Order: sequence, then structure tokens, then C-alpha cells
Amino acid sequence: MKLSSDIFTKEKRSQIMSKVGSKDTKPEKLVRSALHRLGYRFRLHDKKLPGKPDLVLPKYKTVIFVHGCFWHQHSGCGKASIPRTNRAFWQEKLEKNVIRDRKVNVQLTEMGWNVITVWECDVKKHLSEVIGEIDNSLKKRTKAGG
Repeated sequence: MKLSSDIFTKEKRSQIMSKVGSKDTKPEKLVRSALHRLGYRFRLHDKKLPGKPDLVLPKYKTVIFVHGCFWHQHSGCGKASIPRTNRAFWQEKLEKNVIRDRKVNVQLTEMGWNVITVWECDVKKHLSEVIGEIDNSLKKRTKAGG
């Protein structure tokens, strides 16, 4: 018998993980709400752009990704650890996410977009600082003419 450190069966774990959303997450909603209060207007999850950015601010030629620390492997963050069970599967899956993120950032940059990545842990712990940095970045783009 194989011992597992997971308290759920493989089927139950799969069911739980399938319910994890990729858009309209709590951190994403917090960022959207704060930016909206500052007067910024944006589109959500534009399918025409690589990676379907969480927020698209066409006026500023800027896209914002609000990344989950686990799913996008936030370097140095405790939430970015690889699960102990089915390690090879998770390692491969999460590495593919990181590679895809890099590729999308390059594509968007080559298309002339400013790419901002915001991390879940930073939103939860330091929302006002995160929003301040985004606001400063957008204001600089306005002064520079887009």
C-alpha cells in the first residue's frame, strides 16, 4: 500500500482542484475595485491578446496580470511550493505555466504593451502599495505619451 500525505482521495483532490478559478479571483477583484475607485477604466480578460490579461487598459497600452503565487510559482513565496504527492506531475505543470507566462510577456511587449504582474500575496498583504505602484506606472505612461 502506498502512503500519501494528502488527506483526500485522488478523485476528491481532482474535484477540489477543478473548482479553482482562473479569473475573477478575490485578489483580482480587489485590484479591479481599487483601480476603478481611482478612475481607471479597463477591459477584462481580452481574448484577442496573448494570455488573456486580467485587466487591459488600452488608454495606457498596459495589461495587468494578477497571478496566484502557487499556480504561477512566485519566486521566494511560501505558497509557491511543489506538493509532496504526485511531485513530477506538479513540477511539470507548474513549470509549463511559468514558461507560458514568460512567452506571453515577450509577445505583449513586442506588441507595444506595458506588462504589469501583480502577485496574490502582495495584494493580500500590501494592496495600497500595489495599487500605488500601478498608479505611478500608469501616470508615467500618460506623461510619456502612452
